[in-house]
Amino acid sequence: MGITGSIATIGYALATVGPALGIGMVVAKTQESTARQPEVAGVLRTNMFIGAALIEALGLLGFAAGFVF
Repeated sequence: MGITGSIATIGYALATVGPALGIGMVVAKTQESTARQPEVAGVLRTNMFIGAALIEALGLLGFAAGFVF
């Protein structure tokens, strides 16, 4: 009885752990900063979305790498 399937699914699961933690930390720190200084909430929100997009791009690269290799 052999194991069948692709190891790419395990690689994708591992590739999503980093971005998930990164987005969680970005959102948490943005909320903390907004609570401390509400007047800069707009700038912080913009920076949070840019940072979250870059972090999410890393997750998508990990997803694509599972199919390529």
